[in-house]
Amino acid sequence: MPTLIVICGPTASGKTQVAISIAQQLSAPIINFDSRQFFRELNIGTAKPSPEQLVQAKHFFIDSHSITDEYNAVAFGNDAQKLIDELSHQHQYIILCGGSGLYLNAVLFGMDAMPEKSKSIRQTINKNYEQFGLSYLQEEVKKADAKYYETVDTENPHRLIRALEVYMQTGKPFSDFRNGQNKNSAYDYQLCGITLPREQLYERINQRTDMMIAQGLENETRQVIDYRKHHALQTVGYKEMFQYIDGEISLQQTIDLIKQHTRNYAKRQITWFKKYDNINWYAPNEVDKIMASL
Repeated sequence: MPTLIVICGPTASGKTQVAISIAQQLSAPIINFDSRQFFRELNIGTAKPSPEQLVQAKHFFIDSHSITDEYNAVAFGNDAQKLIDELSHQHQYIILCGGSGLYLNAVLFGMDAMPEKSKSIRQTINKNYEQFGLSYLQEEVKKADAKYYETVDTENPHRLIRALEVYMQTGKPFSDFRNGQNKNSAYDYQLCGITLPREQLYERINQRTDMMIAQGLENETRQVIDYRKHHALQTVGYKEMFQYIDGEISLQQTIDLIKQHTRNYAKRQITWFKKYDNINWYAPNEVDKIMASL
């Protein structure tokens, strides 16, 4: 079995370049587990590795799917495990890089299959959502599953509705289907968290957002607006830009909201990865320390 080197952490922390640097030294492939970088139609708003970066190391699960594919963590976990088995014949080390903790769990530990969606329960929840608004979903999920509430994007009604639907259907918290950190993994893996002091991280988030706007995030969003209800587009950057295109907020408000919501997302990512007891944290310029730990 190969050793999996997991490069994880909050958005804008510099994970991609760290992973590439290690991949070059070890002649190792990189498996992406950032769940929005799977989608070939989304480039600017997902901060994918640049074309120049992609040629520096072999990457998998970049542009592997379309936004019309309803791809989830369970499917990714199965696909990534199969790929690891194939790559293990040629590589002693395989790098996993990303910030989607649930998708990482699916690879390392597997996941319980989610229950099938219930139309009647979904209709009941949607009706209450239409009547009482987002605060209804937030309060109900908080009561049903406080653990999940700590890490979910509480401004994303789709995620809240799904969590509430699973709870009402099974009587079990949604987080029970997402667990895995206490399970034994079939792999030999090393968790390397990449992070920065909060002020630096937030400044990088702000700079990245400004760059996305300059690179044409609005135009990219307009190109996929017909698919806005798909799960892939329930994502920071696109959600706020949809509001701008609809005339609900100004461009400056859009930029400010993207920065704020990205900071909130980074906090949730840090909370998730800190739950791993066996994670070691590094600055993005400490590749040598990571290499020395292998």
